[in-house]
Amino acid sequence: MPSIRQLPAHVADLIAAGEVVERPASVVKELVENAIDAGASAVAVELRRGGMSLIRVTDNGCGIAAEELPAAFLRHATSKLRRPEDLGRIGTLGFRGEALAAISAVSRVEIRTRRREDPLGSLLRLEGGAPGAVEEAGAPEGTSILVRDLFYNTPARLKFMKKDSAETAAAGGLMQHLSLSHPGVSFKFVKDGGEALHTPGDGRLDSAIYAALGRDFAQSLLPVKGGGGGVSVSGFITRPLQGRGSRGMQVFFVNGRFIKSQLLTAALEEGYRNQIMKGRFPGCVLAVELPAEAVDVNVHPAKTVVKFAQEKAVFDAVYHTVLDCLAERGGPVPAPPPPADPGKAANPRGDFFQSMDAKTFRAGAAKPSAPPGSAPRPPAWNTERAGPRLSDSVPPPSRGEPPERPALGRKTPFPPLRGDAPPSVLARSAEKAPPAEPPLPAGKRPPVPAIPRRDSELPGQEALEPLREAPWRVAGEVLRTYIVCESGEGDVWLIDKHAAHERVNFDRLKAALEPPMRQALLTPAAVELGREDGALLLENLPLLEEFGFSCEDFGGGAVLVREVPADMDAGDAAATLEEIAGKLRSGRSPAERRDGLLHTMACKAAVKGGWKSSPEELRALVEKVQSGEVRYCPHGRPVAVKLTKYELEKMFKRA
Repeated sequence: MPSIRQLPAHVADLIAAGEVVERPASVVKELVENAIDAGASAVAVELRRGGMSLIRVTDNGCGIAAEELPAAFLRHATSKLRRPEDLGRIGTLGFRGEALAAISAVSRVEIRTRRREDPLGSLLRLEGGAPGAVEEAGAPEGTSILVRDLFYNTPARLKFMKKDSAETAAAGGLMQHLSLSHPGVSFKFVKDGGEALHTPGDGRLDSAIYAALGRDFAQSLLPVKGGGGGVSVSGFITRPLQGRGSRGMQVFFVNGRFIKSQLLTAALEEGYRNQIMKGRFPGCVLAVELPAEAVDVNVHPAKTVVKFAQEKAVFDAVYHTVLDCLAERGGPVPAPPPPADPGKAANPRGDFFQSMDAKTFRAGAAKPSAPPGSAPRPPAWNTERAGPRLSDSVPPPSRGEPPERPALGRKTPFPPLRGDAPPSVLARSAEKAPPAEPPLPAGKRPPVPAIPRRDSELPGQEALEPLREAPWRVAGEVLRTYIVCESGEGDVWLIDKHAAHERVNFDRLKAALEPPMRQALLTPAAVELGREDGALLLENLPLLEEFGFSCEDFGGGAVLVREVPADMDAGDAAATLEEIAGKLRSGRSPAERRDGLLHTMACKAAVKGGWKSSPEELRALVEKVQSGEVRYCPHGRPVAVKLTKYELEKMFKRA
C-alpha cells in the first residue's frame, strides 16, 4: 500500500488554482470583481490571443498599500471577511481570498497600484506564485494587473483550451454580464487592439443593455418593477411576440452578482405561460435584491450558483412581477368611437372593416336599412363560406355567346346530358366540333405525335402505362395540419404533415453528399445573437457552409447572413442561427451535435401546421408514410395515427 504524504505547497497551489482558474475568462472575472469591490467607477480589460498571452485589467479604485502588496497574493488573504459571522451575510463579489494566489500560481503577473493619499505607486512581479521585491514606481490612482503566459507551467490544462476566438467570446460574454450587473461602472473591453465593448456607466440599466446587448434587443424590452416577501425585482423583459429561439438572452442578478438559476428561469417562463409562442423563450435582464443573510453564495467555486433561504418567496416575486407587467401591457379596452355625424359618411375612407363596440352594432342593426317597400340590399360581406348558389352551378357561357338563363321551375341548374339535349344544343355542339382531318396525299406517312396515344400502332412506340392505383386514398386535410387518409383495408390514418415533412428533410440532408443549394438574399440580414453565440458561429463557419449558410462577422456579436438554404424561408434565418448556436454550446459529441443541427435545419424547412398545402404535396407525404419510409419525426414523435374500421364503428355504437 502506498504511503501517505503531504503534497508540496507548489502542487497544492496548482490544484487550488485549477478550481478557480479554468480559462482566461475566469481570470477576467476574478480581477474585475476585485476592481468593483475596490470602488472603481471605470474598469478597462484588454486581451490578446484570447487571453492566453496577455490579460490586463485596469481600474481607478482605492488601490493597495505597498506594505500589503505581497500579502494580497497569499492564499486565504482577504480584506472582505473578518469573523465567521460574515460568511452568513456576504455583500461583496469576492471574499475567498484565493483569486490572486490562484492566478499568480499559473502565470506571470505584474501589478502596479497606488492609493490616493500616496505620492508614489508600487510595483510587484510574480512568476509561478513566487513574488519578487516590491518596488516604487509611477502609477495612476487605482490598480493595474498584467497577466502573461497563462498556464505556462500546467501543460495539462493548456491542452484543453479552445481557440482564441472562443476564449475571447467567453471573456466578452462575461464583460456583458458584469456591465449589466453594475450599470454605474463604465466598462471597456479591448480584444487584440480593437474595442469591443464600452458602456457609459451612467447608472441606467437601459443604457448598459443598449451598449452590451445591442439596439434590437434593447428596443424589444419592457420595464418591470415589483416584488414581495422581502424580495424586490427590477429590470427588463422582452415582449411576448419577440421571444427568442433559446434561453441565451436570460440574464439574472442576485444582489449585483450574475448567477445561473433554474428557479428564476422557471419563474420567468411561468409568467409567460399562454402568452408566448411554443418553442420560443423570453429574454430578460432582471435584478433580484434580498437581504444578504437570505442567500448563500458560497456553494460553487465560480460563485455563479446560489441557494435561497426562501425559494418560494423568490419564485413568487419574479413570477408576479413578470405577470403584472404583461397584464398591464395588454392595454385597456379602447373606448367606443363617438357617434357619427348624420351628414357625413360613417367610413370616409371606404374601408371594408369598421371598428365598433357591441352596443353601437346592436343600435345600428335595430334601424331599418331600407325604406318600406324597397327590395333588401344583399350583404356586402364575403360569402365564401356560404352554401352553393344558383349562379355557381351554371357553367360559364362560351366566348361570343350571350349567357343562357336557367329555365324557371327547373330544380337542377346543370345542363342536360348530350343524349337528352334538344336539337338546337346539339347543332351548336356540332358547329364547335373540330373539322375532320383532310386525307393525306399518296405516298405520305402520317406525322408521329410527340406523346404517343395508348392505342398507337406505330412501330417502335409503346403506350404510356397509367399510374397504378394506390392502395390508399387521401380523403382531405383537417385543421390545415393533419392529413386524413383511407387505406384499402378500411383503416383511417391521421398524418401530421409537419412531422412527416420534417423527417423527409432530415433523411435527405443526412444522406446528401453535397451541400444544399443556396439562395442569395437581396439584402444581407444582420442577426444579433450576443457576443458569445456570435463568436461561436463564426468559429464554426465551415460547418455553416456545409448546411447552406454564408455568414461573416458584423461586429458587436452580430452575424451578417448573405445566403441561406434554398428550401428555407429567409425570415427563419435568425431563429435558425439562434438554435444552431444553442446546439453548438451543448457539450455533446460531434456526431450528436451534427444530428442536432440537422434536426434544426429539417424543422425550419418543413411545412408548418396551418399552412395551406396542395393535393400533390399531401399525396407525396402520404406516399412516404404509407410505404413505411417515414414513421417518426427526427425528435422521436410519431407522424401517423391509425383508426381501424372496428374502432370507428365502436365509437358510433355500430360494432
